[in-house]
Amino acid sequence: MSTAAHHGPNDYYVPDPSPWPITAMLSVFLLLAGTALTINKVGFGSWMIIAGFILLCVMFYGWFSDVITENMTDRYNEQVDRSFRQGMFWFIASEVFFFLSFFGALFYIREIALPWLGGEGYLGITHELLHNQFVAQWPTSGPGEVGGEFEPMSAWGIPALNTLILLTSGATVTWAHWGLKEDNQKKLVRGLAATIALGALFVVLQAYEYRHAYHELNLTLESGVYGSTFYMLTGFHGFHVTMGTVMLMAILGRAIKGHFSPHNHFAFEAVAWYWHFVDVVWLGLFIFVYWL
Repeated sequence: MSTAAHHGPNDYYVPDPSPWPITAMLSVFLLLAGTALTINKVGFGSWMIIAGFILLCVMFYGWFSDVITENMTDRYNEQVDRSFRQGMFWFIASEVFFFLSFFGALFYIREIALPWLGGEGYLGITHELLHNQFVAQWPTSGPGEVGGEFEPMSAWGIPALNTLILLTSGATVTWAHWGLKEDNQKKLVRGLAATIALGALFVVLQAYEYRHAYHELNLTLESGVYGSTFYMLTGFHGFHVTMGTVMLMAILGRAIKGHFSPHNHFAFEAVAWYWHFVDVVWLGLFIFVYWL
């Protein structure tokens, strides 16, 4: 007998046994091991990466399908809804601290390490002993001009355009949410489609920006501390935009099938929370990475 039967609003929900957690573990293991082997030029490492990625896609499709089926067959109760909301809250909280660590590294480099290398503070002696030709000015590749000369990325142009795109996408996903609350499927679908288009456009423009930086500005991952922090922060954000766009596509598919109602749509809300988080992170990136 299934343990996933519907109970009262406060009963603890116990789902049926699932193969997906161990599938997730195997897929992540294959991805990490394959990456390590590929870096060390072991031939079959790339095949492990491909196998891990395929298994990861199968896991996501199967696990999410199970959750959607459980939701659509009225197996969930108020306790499950609270659990999902708490889980999404803590997931986004972990992402906040993930990006804070990189912003903190950028702050440390610019406001503490760079002045030391330039001769300020109690560690300024290193300037005379090791780097007496170094000028503490941001952006910099660091002492020794690691990676050669480069041009820093301007805040205007594609970065400013991408800022406008993401801010607009935040408005379109909110518009879609209004449509959902009004039980207006046309507004919901159009708002989601517009948000997906804007997210995809952002990623395409960022890819073009990276190509321009590599081939015309000589700004690469090897361009010292500026290059590494620039690509670390903007690259991880671009990955999050890509994942958010994929999640919005899944939500759009469910919206077209009529899975959501004004009183049962947490999957939409969770992705909308994530998308707004991505928007806020980009504002921080635009200010502290591109502008200042």
